[in-house]
Amino acid sequence: MNKPLRIGSLELAARTVLAPMAGVTDAPFRSLCRSWGAGLAASEMTTADVRLWDTKKSRLRLDFSTDPPPHVVQIAGSEPEMMAEAARCVAERGAAAVDINLGCPAKKVCRQAAGSALLRDPALVARILDAVVAAVDVPVTLKIRTGWDLQNRNGPEIARIAEQAGVQALAVHGRTRACRYRGEAEYETIAQIKASLSIPVIANGDITTPEKSLEVLTLTSADGLMIGRAARGRPWIFRELNFYRENGKQIAPLDKNKVRDIMLDHLSDLYRFYWDTTGFRVARKHLSWY
Repeated sequence: MNKPLRIGSLELAARTVLAPMAGVTDAPFRSLCRSWGAGLAASEMTTADVRLWDTKKSRLRLDFSTDPPPHVVQIAGSEPEMMAEAARCVAERGAAAVDINLGCPAKKVCRQAAGSALLRDPALVARILDAVVAAVDVPVTLKIRTGWDLQNRNGPEIARIAEQAGVQALAVHGRTRACRYRGEAEYETIAQIKASLSIPVIANGDITTPEKSLEVLTLTSADGLMIGRAARGRPWIFRELNFYRENGKQIAPLDKNKVRDIMLDHLSDLYRFYWDTTGFRVARKHLSWY
């Protein structure tokens, strides 16, 4: 784990990365997490229908002008040609990698046969991945769950399809779509996936403390860790996890005044990014997490 994590042509500064989260990982939050040690921070999930990219929401989601490189854009959809076109467009805009969402459990996404709903159709997954990988010269990564439900944990099958298609790295959330975020993440399937692949596998789910991060790495043999909900209101968690992995002990907690300054700077960045009342609504959510 001391060597840098490589995803295709990309070399990450750290093996802990920020999970893409709709409504959370906007440009200000991505930059903040990167400043506290996240090795990578993908955009919020963006529709693969480029005809919808002129909406304010899509323009903001595709704005990584203030992000430190490398830039990664996550796309979601169910039509191979549309996904390929979206990948080409984000690569032309400067994305250094394209991430495909097969993990979102939200009903409105699954009703469009996108996100984790695609786990039920491995043949369609193969066509999507083949189309996207062929469409761009930048690395393509994939985020999945362990399966559709507890009776259908087909994550290993999807993982093998991904590697065969040329996907350069795989992030796996340790729950099925049916579990959503209930119960505890299970890591056995992630370990099974890691043992069967030669590409990097990044473990995700319930990683909230330095001790838990070491436990997950031990249980899964993963190449890296993806932090999602635990980073909300605590962007410095990447610093804590990186320090613990490198030194085997806890780093000193942040002073309360430092936390206050982080909050105020984040608030200012949100207002500068959104300008209008959207900034207030988004800030209210983040401040409640702090």
